[in-house]
Amino acid sequence: MANQKMVEQITSMDKDFAQWYTDVVKKAELADYSGVKGCMVIRPYGYAIW
Repeated sequence: MANQKMVEQITSMDKDFAQWYTDVVKKAELADYSGVKGCMVIRPYGYAIW
């Protein structure tokens, strides 16, 4: 049930691909926003995938 709620909070890929990508990266905790406008900090798992 918890996974269903998480999936419902993610924007549909067909509606807005850029927002979908951002939602997936944030929910998976692969990156975080930094204090600098427009920048994201890649977390260790995100870096390993990248």
